[in-house]
Amino acid sequence: MKFVTFRMRDSLAFGVVVEEGIALIGGLPGARWPSIRALLADGGVAAAREALRDAPRLSTDGLVFAPVIPDPGLIYCVGMNYAPHVAEMGREMPSHPAIFVRSPRSQVGHGEPIVVPSVSSQLDYEGELAVIIGQGGRYIPAERAMAHVAGYACYNDGSVRDFQRHSSQFTPGKNFWATGAFGPWLVTADEVGDIMSRSITTRLNGEVMQQAPFTDLIFKIPELIAYMSAFVELQPGDVIVTGTPGGVGVARKPPVFLKAGDSVEVEIEGIGVLRNPVVAEADVTVPGRVA
Repeated sequence: MKFVTFRMRDSLAFGVVVEEGIALIGGLPGARWPSIRALLADGGVAAAREALRDAPRLSTDGLVFAPVIPDPGLIYCVGMNYAPHVAEMGREMPSHPAIFVRSPRSQVGHGEPIVVPSVSSQLDYEGELAVIIGQGGRYIPAERAMAHVAGYACYNDGSVRDFQRHSSQFTPGKNFWATGAFGPWLVTADEVGDIMSRSITTRLNGEVMQQAPFTDLIFKIPELIAYMSAFVELQPGDVIVTGTPGGVGVARKPPVFLKAGDSVEVEIEGIGVLRNPVVAEADVTVPGRVA
């Protein structure tokens, strides 16, 4: 099953991808579930199957995607989780996962523009696998962790490198508005099957920049869930972004950063392709801007 969140009537709605297009099952005012996160906390896939019977069908023509989970409790991102990326960044191999948090407000959906901020020209791509929690808990044993996974999506954890390096903390460079892309949909774990048999590819303007199998992850998904649930209660709809392979732009000689007019794609076997154009902040309306 594929869940998709999209923009509709100045609001967000979500549904299931079906042969006829999209089966609308929630998100609009008055709906049982305001978001996929709420659905996951209230029956998940089984509840969605029941709702499908009477759900109206919508065409995908002109569909404007939003981030798959627009309202996660938290987005946990993992740094330095592929050995080639550790090496290219000049770091030591980690003994524990490096975790930082990304704000939902920094996200865009499939097809929406990624924005190069006006205060930097060092916006970098980072193709990653996003794991969406379906069943929460504390102290989840690694051997049972995969039963807590609702599904998977593609993620582009865009990084503003100069701000990221202002201190030892990653947070500023990882939370600029419209720099993280999430989509195009959530594919349920039962449909994907063995995620570790899949691979990820990042393309910039059609050129392959990153490519790796998920077997190359230093800390695998069960380890990440067990580790994170030791310090926080994971909840349905929480997102774990598992790290990026080698090949990032900042490590290239010369460096390659995103610029207006670029197109960046993150493809994961069995999930799909997340594709986003790149624009300059000067060419868009910035929410909340004062100056």
